Amino acid sequence: MFSFLKPKLRLIDLVPMNYVDIHSHVLPGIDDGAKTIEDSKFLLENMIEFGFSKIITSPHTIENIWNNTPETISNTLEYTQENLRELTAKVELKAASEYIMDDYFVTLFENKDILTIKDNFVLVEMSYINPPIQLFDYIFKLQVAGYIPVLAHPERYVFYHADFSNYSRLKKAGCLFQMNLLSATGYYGKEVAKMADKLLKENMIDFVGSDFHHKHHIASFSNPIIIKEVDQLKKAFENNCRFY
Repeated sequence: MFSFLKPKLRLIDLVPMNYVDIHSHVLPGIDDGAKTIEDSKFLLENMIEFGFSKIITSPHTIENIWNNTPETISNTLEYTQENLRELTAKVELKAASEYIMDDYFVTLFENKDILTIKDNFVLVEMSYINPPIQLFDYIFKLQVAGYIPVLAHPERYVFYHADFSNYSRLKKAGCLFQMNLLSATGYYGKEVAKMADKLLKENMIDFVGSDFHHKHHIASFSNPIIIKEVDQLKKAFENNCRFY
């Protein structure tokens, strides 16, 4: 007697028609994402093929590393739109920024010198080595200034993996969580995928993002998912319509 296995569900199969991507690095030459306009073209072509309806790209802003400003980002966005008109006519391309939480970031948001995903939602991140000592002070000040923190890829902060209560504390402090889609495929390792699954199971993932930087990310988007909480992942996909 023969048994037939179902084909494994791929990440690309889950993209809803109204999907708005809120985390990527497609603008050329201003961070560790696309280096050239040709790289931007490759990323955008594939994102359109995957069915993305709107792309709010988010180049890094890190003092003394990627010294981006709303002006440099907006200028590069305009350059990209002008040079890739055939593509940007097919998908709405906007720009925010991904801010590392530190004293410099505090100066920026207190001066209203930041780019939000939409309205008062701000994409923030931490070092992968350790959280900032003043993390909860930064989160508090950001909210006092009128913004809502959306923490990028919480599942990738391995220093929190040993104590899940750290995630609960961040949620109680007012952080929303944005999971990287490739975490569902094991791209960043099994432990990251396991944490993504747990965060989904606990209904702690609010949004998702591609975090596309280069061709390897694009290729991995067609890989099968290895997490169990597929229904929760679908809900997170749909939540991104908040940014339409």
